Amino acid sequence: MTTAKIAITIEEDLLSRLDLLVKTHFFPNRSKAIQEAVSEKLHKIESNRFETECAKLNPAFEQAMADEGLSTEIEEWPKY
Repeated sequence: MTTAKIAITIEEDLLSRLDLLVKTHFFPNRSKAIQEAVSEKLHKIESNRFETECAKLNPAFEQAMADEGLSTEIEEWPKY
């Protein structure tokens, strides 16, 4: 995967905490720590968006759509 170099502005307190994690070898460097943090945040946002869209669905309607035509199809299914 290709990478791009960017410049960011970060609060000094956050930077100090980040540097402590790098110093204790939790992360190999600042870049890796920030990459992982951004990746996790994006994943969380995308997952929440999926959950939000799913919450808009009407379970009764979705079940009715899934069952539509099923009763006639059952007769056509082979017996096992």
